[in-house]
Amino acid sequence: MTDLTKLPAEERARLYWRENLRLITTLLIIWFVVSYVPVLFVNQLNNIVIAGFPLGYYMGSQGSLVVFVIQIFYYAYAMNKLDQKYGLSDRDR
Repeated sequence: MTDLTKLPAEERARLYWRENLRLITTLLIIWFVVSYVPVLFVNQLNNIVIAGFPLGYYMGSQGSLVVFVIQIFYYAYAMNKLDQKYGLSDRDR
């Protein structure tokens, strides 16, 4: 793999934003699925019980929130890696 820090700034910015948009799109798709798909299958999910609560209830009250928090930490981690890859991290300045 080539050293991306040696590319012209304009090309590096274009590649950086392409990868950033791909990451954001992926996380938004996961967010959408976790938010809206369980609602469509709530009756089937309620047949599964976890710790005394129906899975449909659990997904609405806890499950989706846990996924969202995980996404926040993953996004921060992935962006730090992306910044390092393109020589844009705070440590590179």
